[in-house]
Amino acid sequence: MNTRIESLVGIARRAGKIASGDAQIEAMLKKRKGFLLIIAEDAHGAQKKYTQWAKDIRLPVLITGTKLELGCSIGLSPRSAVLILDQGFAKAILLARS
Repeated sequence: MNTRIESLVGIARRAGKIASGDAQIEAMLKKRKGFLLIIAEDAHGAQKKYTQWAKDIRLPVLITGTKLELGCSIGLSPRSAVLILDQGFAKAILLARS
C-alpha cells in the first residue's frame, strides 16, 4: 500500500468517515452506504465475502496492502477491510493508487 493511500485512510478515520470490522462493514453495505471498499491482499476470506456484494451494489473495490498495513493506517489492530463513507476521500484514494 502506498503512503499516500495510508495517510488518506488515516485522515478519513480521524474525520469519522470509515467503517472497519465485519459488523460495521456489513451494516453499512446492507444500507448501501459507502463509496469505496478497501480490502487487504492477504485477506482472502474478506475478498470472497465482500467482492460480489460490492459488485452487486456498484461499489468500487480496491485490493491493496496487508492486514497489518491497513490496520496501522487507521491506528487499530490488523484489519481485513475498511469501508470509506465519504465520496471525497474515496475519490482521493482512487486517484492516489496510481
